[in-house]
Amino acid sequence: MEGCLAMTSFTSDRPVSDLVIGHATAVLPNGVIDDARVVVRSGRIAHVGPHPRGTACDLDARGAHVLPGLVDVHSDVLSRDIRPRPGVVLDPSFAVASAGARLRAAGITTAFHGLAFQERSIVGRPIDSPAASELSGALRRTDDTQVDHQVLHRLDVRCEYGLALLTKELESSESAPQDEMCALHPQGPNDGDSCLPGGRVPVVSHEDHTPGQGQFADPAKMQKWLVDSDRMSDDDAADHVEWWRSSRDERLAVRDRTLSWLEGLVRAGSIRLFAHDLATPEEVSAAADRGCSVAEFPTTVAAARAARDHGMLIVAGAPNIVRGRSHTGNVPASELASAGLIDALASDYIPTSMLPGALRLVRDGIATLPQAVRLVTSGAAACVGLDDRGSLTEGHRADLILADLTKRWPSTLSLTRGVLIGGRPR
Repeated sequence: MEGCLAMTSFTSDRPVSDLVIGHATAVLPNGVIDDARVVVRSGRIAHVGPHPRGTACDLDARGAHVLPGLVDVHSDVLSRDIRPRPGVVLDPSFAVASAGARLRAAGITTAFHGLAFQERSIVGRPIDSPAASELSGALRRTDDTQVDHQVLHRLDVRCEYGLALLTKELESSESAPQDEMCALHPQGPNDGDSCLPGGRVPVVSHEDHTPGQGQFADPAKMQKWLVDSDRMSDDDAADHVEWWRSSRDERLAVRDRTLSWLEGLVRAGSIRLFAHDLATPEEVSAAADRGCSVAEFPTTVAAARAARDHGMLIVAGAPNIVRGRSHTGNVPASELASAGLIDALASDYIPTSMLPGALRLVRDGIATLPQAVRLVTSGAAACVGLDDRGSLTEGHRADLILADLTKRWPSTLSLTRGVLIGGRPR
């Protein structure tokens, strides 16, 4: 990647709208061009093809791969940056800036931040950080033009507080003037028809983390989580898990009302609905019936196969691929990939896992390079209804990264929509 890195100098944070990248290895949706030229005009890809002999370029990227910017449909980086240690809660705007820096370093140019519209965490502990609506506001107000920051609205279906909070959030999004929303990111990632409200609808992922089902089908997994992460004793953790299960069993009416409300929103075209941690074909069938288009982190092969049969797109965790297993003992994502049961990889709790996860599938002979790159670009974009990015295709947004794929863990550099690059023609 010498031809790339030797020429970089950070000059401004304004998006670069015109650029010619030469001599890169370009990863297209269905193939690879070894000596490619990528032409960017007015922030869009104008041409991709073999580099004509003797022609100049603004950036000689020989030795590097040029890829579409990564699209992350489920990132927990913001929730971790807002509360880096127990008892430490940072300013939301600072947390967004910090998260953006980490996303850019990972080559992520579009990120859907998983904000928890719920009173307690997935293991029943109080959420000691600003409410999801406050974080959502900080994302809307960010001046980060290098990452398209969006919200994945995570809703606990048995939480009355979360239901009220999300209802208010969606109503405020609907009432916000289009011009006001777009003005927050002038000439940046949230331009044109991609502003909310407008060409996009909010993405909601509904979940039920009651012990004994889904991600915690074995309640002992939740108990271990509490011992390891919250430093509970075994006895206290066991008591908490039993309390959490019994208290949630009392909220079946809330769950039923919430699911009916979500179904109505889907039918009205007001949201795009993900189903989180589906474990059985029956759960998949019920989710499909209420209009879910995406199965997020299915926990079993049977659930993933059922999702495919119902025409749902499937998201798996990139950290699962990198580690070779699930951290809660569910199906390895590589097993789903081998069976053709993944459409997208998400960073989940490790932003830097996306590209390494995709490349591990290549090294393990599970996917070709174009197939693997699609999982973190166009496949992910399809899950959230974005058809203007995710591939080196003429007319698409020029969200691009250069990647050094010669290392075990690849490194990336964002281009054209990022801070760049005082390159000069050579």
